[in-house]
Amino acid sequence: MNRHVSNETTVKLLDAAKAAREAAYAPYSDFPVGAAVLFADGEIISGCNVENSSYGLSICAERNAMSSAVTRGYNNPIAIAIAGGRGMPCPPCGACRQFLAEFNENMDVIIEDINGFVVYKLSELLPLHFNLQSGREKK
Repeated sequence: MNRHVSNETTVKLLDAAKAAREAAYAPYSDFPVGAAVLFADGEIISGCNVENSSYGLSICAERNAMSSAVTRGYNNPIAIAIAGGRGMPCPPCGACRQFLAEFNENMDVIIEDINGFVVYKLSELLPLHFNLQSGREKK
């Protein structure tokens, strides 16, 4: 697998995700999650999960981080790191996979685990994402 980021940058990105996890608002699940998105210029933008008593209004850390990035003018991520329960792997949910694929289906997805981290391509985690262009005939 051809990764976009070095091990040193991976650790830095995962540390940012862990720091974001500390700000999570997760009173219902007691499952705080942090995410950090990396861009080609080295910018890292993080987010945490924010739950709501009306569960459907909750937002995952991954979508929170990417939405914050778009607000700042960043829309082409090269990697995202996710830190869930300490040492417990927390791959992105299906909604987050689809949401992230909108911006770069080939980004690295770095997931904290008991041994440190594992890296996947988003396209491995969501091989056939929804895309309006894929169902249309080319003109």
